Amino acid sequence: MSNALKSLMALGLVVAVSACQQAPEDDFVVVEPEPITMEPAPTGKYGKM
Repeated sequence: MSNALKSLMALGLVVAVSACQQAPEDDFVVVEPEPITMEPAPTGKYGKM
């Protein structure tokens, strides 16, 4: 076989092996949400209409 064909086959083998490798897993980060606060009840002069 010619050297070009051998090189092409070797390159194809490398590409196939690298394509079959598992992708690295992403880190899973858990962010705790901020607590929900209640709106203050209206009081004072402008509280009731």
